[in-house]
Order: sequence, then structure tokens, then C-alpha cells
Amino acid sequence: MECYSNARPALDRPTRHCHCGCWPTSRIARRGWPGSGPGSFLFKAVALAFGPLTVVQPLIASELVFAIPVSVRRHGFRLHLREWSGIVAVTAGLTVGIVAAAPRAGNPLPSLVRWGAALGALAVLTAGALLAARRVRGSARASLYALAAVATLAAQSSLLAATVALFKKGIVTALSTWQPYAMGVVSFIALTLVQSAYQAGPLAASMPVMDAANPVVGIVIGLALFDESVDVSGWHLPGAIIGVVLLVIGVILLDTSPLVLRVQRIEDEEQRQASEPGTGG
Repeated sequence: MECYSNARPALDRPTRHCHCGCWPTSRIARRGWPGSGPGSFLFKAVALAFGPLTVVQPLIASELVFAIPVSVRRHGFRLHLREWSGIVAVTAGLTVGIVAAAPRAGNPLPSLVRWGAALGALAVLTAGALLAARRVRGSARASLYALAAVATLAAQSSLLAATVALFKKGIVTALSTWQPYAMGVVSFIALTLVQSAYQAGPLAASMPVMDAANPVVGIVIGLALFDESVDVSGWHLPGAIIGVVLLVIGVILLDTSPLVLRVQRIEDEEQRQASEPGTGG
């Protein structure tokens, strides 16, 4: 598909940071924030050893609350009302949503039939988004690539949760099953799609889709595939909905912030200069 034709240039150019748990290599990723780079993957794996996907996947968005202020400050800028509002909304959304929903763990090792249904649905979503992306340009293409990446990242997260559960039973048990190997393949595809989304159009078109849809799709997978449960009685359901809405609003405010996008362009240029021969990179 077209994303693979874009894979090489995407990997050759400066890599933007993402907060989705794959393996980009931006400056923020190398700083080790949870949600970017290999540190993110380890962070998610450890978290999944102790909590359900319906908790862990939304928490990945909390990286925004830490990484953005540090990065903005490092470049000599100050956060404005828009950025502070986004940070407060993300924090409040995560807190209210998790407390209200009170997620409970399910079975991270479902039947092969359920795996087939879940992964098949995500594959259809990915393929549909990529086919639609071929027909458009600019911001719409970037958003559709981001949607495809989100579906693949949801598959990666579900396979990671299963892999963590298998390793709890022993290394031999884990290495004799298909989930760890499928996770490796899906992770590579996810990274390719993430970078294709960033290269297809403006970051303001791809990042909000990535960061806002990623926790929502993760929650759906946790409920549908792993039989995780949330409290929907009384005030809990509206509280959970309010939490999700606040989280999405906060992510959009931050990911489309002119200040944040300016800092990202500066970091892209720094990384490009550092990677050029003779510049000490």
C-alpha cells in the first residue's frame, strides 16, 4: 500500500515525537518520557503487568502533561493560557474518567476466535483508512494515516498485554506462543504508519487524531476483547463520559497549539542538524 512507499522517506527524515507507545526517536523520546520511544514501550509493559488496558492506554496521554512543559521551557518559551488549559483538561479528564469508570481487569488471554474478531476488525479499519487516504491530500490524508496508525497501535497494545500475561507464566510459555511474534510485526507496521501520518501533512492534522483516538480505541479493545469491565451505574457512566470528553479536548488544545508546533519544528531542525555528517550528531 501507499504507506509502505512512504516508509523509507519517513524513516530517513527527522522523526517527530508521538505519545502512543511505539518507537519513534525524537529528542523528547530520547529523554525517556513515558509515551515516546523504547522507554514508553517498557513503561506500558510494566503498567500492563499491574493494571488493565482500559487504565493503561488512557494514561499514555499523560505524557503530554510532562513532556510539553519541559520541552517548551528548554527552548526558552513560556506556556500560555491555551497550553495550561490543555494540561488541566488532560489531567482532569484522566482523573475523573478513571475514578468514575473504576475499570476492572478481565482475561488478557482470550480465545483464538475472539482474537480473530478483534484483530480482523482493526485490520479492516486500518485498510479502510489507508484506502481513503489514497484519494485525498494534505490534512485529510495525514488524519487518515493517523487513524490507520491508531488501529494498528490498538492491536499492538492488546498483543503486548497478552505477551506480558504470558511471560508471567514463564519465558518458555511466552516464547512458544504466537502473540509476542505478532506483536513484533504489528509494532513495525505501527511505527511505519505513525511516521507516514507525520509526513503526509501538518502535525496539527495527525497528532490530535493519534493522541485522542488512541486511548478511546484502547478502551474499546479492553472491554470487547479482554472482557474488562467499567462501572456504569449511577453517576459513574456520565462521569466516565465527561472524563473522556475532557481528555479529548485537552489533547486537541495541546496538539494544535501554535507554541507546541513551533517547538516541534525547532526540535526537528535540531535533530536534522545533529544527524548531518560533520555536525557532531
